[in-house]
Formats: sequence, structure tokens, C-alpha cells
Amino acid sequence: MTESVTYWAIAVFLITYAIIVSEKIHRTVAAFAGAALLMVSGTLSPDDAVHYIDFNTIGLLIGMMVIVSITRQTGIFEFVAIRASKMAGGEPLRVMASLALLTAVFSALLDNVTTVLLIVPVTLAITRKLMVNPIPFLITEIMASNIGGTATLIGDPPNIMIGGATHLGFLDFLINLAPIVIVIYPITLLILLRIYGKELRTTPELQQQILAMDENKEIKDPALLKKAAFVMALTVLGFTIHQVVHLESSVIALAGAALLLAISRFDPEHAFHGVEWPVIFFFVGLFIVVGGLEKTGVIAAVALLALETTQGALLPAGMFILWLSALASSFVDNIPFVATMIPLINEMGRLGSIENIDFLWWSLALGACLGGNGTIIGASANLVAAGMAERSGVHISFIGFFKVAFPLMILSIFIAMFYLLAWYLYNPVTVRIVTLAIGVCLSLIIMKVNERYKSQSAKSDLSA
Repeated sequence: MTESVTYWAIAVFLITYAIIVSEKIHRTVAAFAGAALLMVSGTLSPDDAVHYIDFNTIGLLIGMMVIVSITRQTGIFEFVAIRASKMAGGEPLRVMASLALLTAVFSALLDNVTTVLLIVPVTLAITRKLMVNPIPFLITEIMASNIGGTATLIGDPPNIMIGGATHLGFLDFLINLAPIVIVIYPITLLILLRIYGKELRTTPELQQQILAMDENKEIKDPALLKKAAFVMALTVLGFTIHQVVHLESSVIALAGAALLLAISRFDPEHAFHGVEWPVIFFFVGLFIVVGGLEKTGVIAAVALLALETTQGALLPAGMFILWLSALASSFVDNIPFVATMIPLINEMGRLGSIENIDFLWWSLALGACLGGNGTIIGASANLVAAGMAERSGVHISFIGFFKVAFPLMILSIFIAMFYLLAWYLYNPVTVRIVTLAIGVCLSLIIMKVNERYKSQSAKSDLSA
């Protein structure tokens, strides 16, 4: 590649992202225009462009969107919304905390994109009933999805890629990453509760209306619900064992969608109306734009520079990879970045005769997954949530998300850095146990804070 072609790819990338950030033009149009410029100029051939599209992500999104679209017709999301609201007493802040916890747990057990597809409709239903601003709920859930997805092999695409390229399995990710996730999550939630504590208020009348509702009446089609639940259970099982059966997660999702369409005899046209096509095509354009950087060697050059800067020393290399991955994953899709870093880390271990480079894999996983919280375009789950919200008339702006999420992302990387330092310098087993204990204590603090906000809200309502 000539220098002019490389500079052109960088220019297209920067201009595309500047337009996305400015929100003057719809982000899907901006991404498609950037992709078109790269192909028209000859920087990427059509075959190259197709090569850089991650069809595993696209297939996963479409498959799960179809399943969710059909399942939504049963009324189950409204059922869950009312049940969640009633369990939280209808108090908005407690509802937000409850949904965030569900999001984090489900993101670890499933994957964060699927979880967002399930939780966002529930959230929008709850906030409409309580007549409160849904944006604080959605931002909190987006961040919870990326944090929770960090904990396991199947929770986030970067972890899936790392697991597939190494000897690391599901339990390795769970044992090494879940402890710090259990610390980062409550700290992040505590700060978000503090930020939105005074903003989230509703009336006692609306709370009582929700408490008096019968959620069972929301189930519109019990027969379809049974079929959808059966397919969903099979899909979840498929996600859990997809490595054992050697099937990509996209194949599992698309097979689940096809099965549900077949057994439910649901109108395909209506099912596909539930697919967030602007989000899908935004991904396609974005993959191609980032592919221009990968094809011209820009991403590889940056990653290689990071490894050369550390001179092969394990501890500084891990710290550099952590921060580079976090910052890059905030603005560049983490999938091509991680794909570039994996062979470079392997080569570094070979050249340096380092037998165990697990420390570098954990650094990459934490940086890439947590870094997705930096901006609204930093991770697949972010974009899916934003797309679904926008379709419902709720707009999450780039700057609005950035002002809240980016500082919290930086804080989470600092916490991850100290965890990795302790993991490297001391006994990893001891560090994991201590970290888990800290996480449990922080979780208890959240419960106390939540109760305090509840009592303050009650006093405010009485005085009013």
C-alpha cells in the first residue's frame, strides 16, 4: 500500500466518525458513505469490503431480533415490566437498579447483544408507565451489559475471539475476570445512582396504579409464548455449548429464528419488521470503514508500535495493551482491533520465549470489553440499544452518552489495572478471593443506598 492510500483510509475514517459524532447526518448514512468512498477510490475492492464485514455479528443480531420480534407479540415483555416494577415498589431508582442487575447477569450468561434486545423493550414499557425519562435507564443498562459481558467467554465478542485463539475456556474467563467485574459493576452503578438519583421521580398515584395491575393479563398468546420460550431455551443452550458443537453464535441465532418462524407459523414479513435494519446496515458500513484501516496496515502498525514500546516486558506490555484496547475500543469497533492484536500477542510470546502469556490475554479482554462503554458507538450492544430506543422516539445523543459513560469507563480501566497489577505481583488465587470479598461488600452498600433513596423519595412524596 502506498502512503497516499493509507492517508486516504485514515482521512475517510476520521471524517466518517466526525460526522457520526456531530449527528448532522444519520450515522447509517455516514457509515455507508465512508464505505462507498473507500470502494469507489479503489482502496478496498468489493471482495475486500465483504471480507471485513463480520457476518457472525450481523447474523447474531438479525437472528435474535427476529426471535425477539415474534416473542414480543406474546406480551411477555409487558408481563416482565409490570412484575419488575411491582417488585421494586414502582420506585424508579430501584427499578433502574433491578434492571441493570438483570442486564449484567444475563449478559454474562448469554451475550450482551441478546440481553439488550430483551431488556430494552421491557425498560421502555416500564418508563412509559412511570412517565419518567428512559435515557438514564438505557445508559445504565448499556454499561451494565458491557461490564457483565466481560465476565465470561460468551459474554462479549472479544472474549469469544480470544477463547477461540487460545487454550482458555469458559471457566478460565469466569475465574479470572468475574471477580473484578463484581467490583466494577457496583462502583459504576453507585455513581449512576448518584447522578440520576434526583432526576428519577414519579408520583405515588402512578406507583399505586402499577402495583394494582395484574401482569398475568398482559399475556396475549400463551401458545405462542410456550413455543417462543422453547426456542429461546434452545438458543440459550446453543450459545452455552456452541464451542463444543463447533457452531458460530450467528448460526445458533439464525437457526433459532428459523425454527420459531416454522413452528409458530408467524408471518415472516411482520417478524422482519422487528429487525433494526438501520442498525444492521450501520454495522456493515462501519466494518468496511474500519476494514480500510486494517487493509492499509494502520491498525497493525498501531498495535505493533504498542508491543515495540514495551520491549517485550510482560507487565508493561499488559498495561499498555489494557489502555490501548480501552481507548481504541471506545472509538473503533473492538472486533477488528482484537483480531489484529491476537496474532501479535502470540508472536510476542514466541519471540520472547514467554511460556505463559495469559496476563496479556486478560489485559486485552478487559480493555476491549470495558472500553466499549466509552461511547455510544463503542460496542454492538450500545448501538442496538440506541437503535431500538430511537425507533421508539427516544434519542441517545453521542455527546450525552459520552459525558456520562466515558469518565466511568476510564474509572473501570483504572480499577482493572490495579487488579491486573495485583494478579501479576501476588498470588492470583488470593487476589481473586480478596476481590470477590470487596465486590460483595460493595453490593451490600448498593442495597443500603437504594433503600436510602427509597426513603428519601417517600419523605419527598409525603411533604408534597
